[in-house]
Amino acid sequence: MECTMDSKRKQTEEKHLISKMIHLYCCNKHAQKHKSLCDECRNLLNYAYDRIDNCPVIKTKSFCSSCAHNCYNNERRIQIKRVMRFSGKRMLFHNPIVTIKHLIKTLEYKIKKR
Repeated sequence: MECTMDSKRKQTEEKHLISKMIHLYCCNKHAQKHKSLCDECRNLLNYAYDRIDNCPVIKTKSFCSSCAHNCYNNERRIQIKRVMRFSGKRMLFHNPIVTIKHLIKTLEYKIKKR
């Protein structure tokens, strides 16, 4: 798949966001107080990176959370939803700039989609 600069930027932003969310989740749920992730969360992050790198609709979507194309397998989808449910509420306090940028881009995407 050919990636434009815009697609690469989207991939980088999405990876940054999911990394922050998984780190926040792991730190709170798996008592990982240092920088490294537990094996379960590291595997989930690697899986998420692979999905982002191989996304067939990266040019037209905003983020995975608002994508109609489902590329996560059932087990991973349950895991990532759990992470997003937990971390989503807390991201504004831990990473306010990343969170606000994500909210703005999500709103822009929804407005443009109408």
